[in-house]
Amino acid sequence: MTTTAEAPAGTGVITLDIDPAHSSVSFAVKHMMIATVRGEFGKVTGRVVLDVRDPSRSTVEATVDVAGITTREAQRDTHLRSADFFDVEQYPTMTFRSTRITPKGGDRYEIAGEVTLHGVTRPIVLEAEAGEQELKDPYGNMKRAATATTTVNRKDFGLNWNVALEAGGILVGDEVKVTIDVALIRK
Repeated sequence: MTTTAEAPAGTGVITLDIDPAHSSVSFAVKHMMIATVRGEFGKVTGRVVLDVRDPSRSTVEATVDVAGITTREAQRDTHLRSADFFDVEQYPTMTFRSTRITPKGGDRYEIAGEVTLHGVTRPIVLEAEAGEQELKDPYGNMKRAATATTTVNRKDFGLNWNVALEAGGILVGDEVKVTIDVALIRK
């Protein structure tokens, strides 16, 4: 059973850790230009420092286990881990660090930051929803949740492998839709 918690005392700055057991980073990309393949990376960890009075002063940092990628197809997952794609031997994780958080009204935020993936660091913008509600879980932990989405071009990160199709087009799309769902535990 969960209960709604009061706002933190003084409604100042609170630190929240990403709960890897209840968080995920998933993606969707076109296959053969007609089908959509979905997958998920491994464990996500990190920290949010939340300024309750002024969310624009908050920060987000996260690390994602790229080596744990799964699309529920073993042969494809092995190929994605190889040097043709993520090269997890050399780059087993990706990181995100926020540079600016802009409130967009209600529970919506724009989170600008930098992603380092496959040895390349690029700016991205996340469209996020993060409610103000904080709940106590059955073990006494205070939790919040957030969801964020973005679309990136995989070639911006040096993930260039592809095959031309006989009928025209390519095997793997360039645009990748990313969805991040996190549960956050107050420290």
